[in-house]
Amino acid sequence: MLRKEEFLIKHNISNEYLIENDISWENLTEIYNDFNKYRKSYETQADLIANILRGHHKVHSVKTRVKDAEHLIEKVIRKTEDRRKKYGQDFKFTVDNYKEEITDLLGIRVIHIFKEDWEEIHDFITLMWNVIEIVANIREGDNTRKFEELGIKVCSRLSGYRSVHYLIESYPTTKKVISEIQVRTIFEEGYGEIDHQLRYSLNEIPEILEQNLMLLNRIAGSSDEMASLINMLSKSFDEINLKHNRSINIKDQKILNLKNRIKNSKTLNEYDKSELVKEIEDILKK
Repeated sequence: MLRKEEFLIKHNISNEYLIENDISWENLTEIYNDFNKYRKSYETQADLIANILRGHHKVHSVKTRVKDAEHLIEKVIRKTEDRRKKYGQDFKFTVDNYKEEITDLLGIRVIHIFKEDWEEIHDFITLMWNVIEIVANIREGDNTRKFEELGIKVCSRLSGYRSVHYLIESYPTTKKVISEIQVRTIFEEGYGEIDHQLRYSLNEIPEILEQNLMLLNRIAGSSDEMASLINMLSKSFDEINLKHNRSINIKDQKILNLKNRIKNSKTLNEYDKSELVKEIEDILKK
């Protein structure tokens, strides 16, 4: 049950604010109850999406979360002004429209190892679901060429947050729910979690912490580049070894054919045949 007084105190919202912005507590309560009614099906749907993503060979790990009901109501209140700018001053969140307007009821986070793995995961997501929006969150100065080629919206974040966000349509019931999939590297995940924890726990981040966060962000970005270079070099070495082994196999087959020709020759006596084979073997040992 959503208790008005407790909720307003907990989230630092005044009753006067609700009145001034014509936000109905009855509407909020209906949304809260409706969301809790379907919460279990949302969790099931989030797990289904996650399991599909886990099947991709470039995906390292997947996390899921369903939005907390109180946080949903807090967001509905906070987003009312924004939606009225978009739809007009008569707009109100209701039990009939909140599932389409609040786009992160279901959250799925996809972690991959190498930055270049994103392209295959991107292709997989766009193949498996109806994607209604993609936003690439980047740090100022990042290479955006691939995003631009694919027509993906780019958002430069002052915090240095990096992640590609997808809004997809899913149907845990007959009603559509918009789910958010976040795709990022292991290093981006590490930085994002530290940044989020600090910003969530502190009302204002001291300048010294802000500076060190930016340093950590640059290190995370450099780590991604280094990991990609190591991956590229590893593939190059594998290709060199493959070519080398293929050449050795071809050479061995030629030598075997030559030995057979010598042994089957009718113009050489047995002694000469034996000596020629021995010379070939001596050369190979060297």
